[in-house]
Amino acid sequence: MTIVLGTPTVDGVREAMAALREWQYDGAPMQLHAGDIGWNYRFGTAETAAAVRTWSRNGRILAVGMLDSPTVVRMTVAPDAFQDEGLARRLVEDFSLPERGVLPEGAVSIEAPLGLLVHDLLTEEGWGVDEPWTPLFRSLAEPVEDPGVRIRAIGREQTQHFADVLRSAFNSSRPTRDYWHAMSAGPFSADVRCLSACDDRGNVAAVVTVWSAGPGKPGLVEPMGVHEDFRGHGYGRAVTVAGAAALREMGSSSVRVCTPSSNAGGIATYKAAGFEARPEVRDRIRTA
Repeated sequence: MTIVLGTPTVDGVREAMAALREWQYDGAPMQLHAGDIGWNYRFGTAETAAAVRTWSRNGRILAVGMLDSPTVVRMTVAPDAFQDEGLARRLVEDFSLPERGVLPEGAVSIEAPLGLLVHDLLTEEGWGVDEPWTPLFRSLAEPVEDPGVRIRAIGREQTQHFADVLRSAFNSSRPTRDYWHAMSAGPFSADVRCLSACDDRGNVAAVVTVWSAGPGKPGLVEPMGVHEDFRGHGYGRAVTVAGAAALREMGSSSVRVCTPSSNAGGIATYKAAGFEARPEVRDRIRTA
């Protein structure tokens, strides 16, 4: 059967999200998660739909991608289609030809889970690899320890603190109060928890957003950040532990996150919060 590439409507994103939830399981490699698309809702509903791509055969979604930027696509495939040659060849074609509407000409990158046949085909086509990232996982089979600091749920009154911490943590001017409002108004707001860790005076030191894929499925940290004024005092570990506890209450079986391997401080924070590092992964890149 013919494989169909599509950009879903606003309503069609629900189907793509449902597929991503179904494809999550504890033994899966680090891959695109429903929470990744949920976090993208901070840019708006129509904007999120425009960033999603699906590949379907006979009415069934086999692969989902999300444009993190015009030159970066993050994607994954149904577990039983990792070695599907027809799908893999179609994916490589669509990634390689600008007229297909996935990636433009020039330098681009693809985040794809380990084990996909598409990696072999990209290598044959001359695609290289980018800098390494480190996936980290924590089981939620056992109760989560107390974080040791004051934890608060982020509501409308704390949206400025949410934005301030993320701007400081990622040295960016982009996060705004509107991010939280747009995300919380999205159709998947029941899947998300936003938490803050506070110092003894009530100042917000760190924030985390965690996403559920449903009971018995791995949850996702996306994102976590510590304000530059509070680094080195354990607030990142504390808020990450609190996020793990929130996911366990939502029924998640585990929690995962991926960070650049060069981010030694971030990796140390996640390990301190009970996460275990897995083998590094690398995006596939085309330099010209």
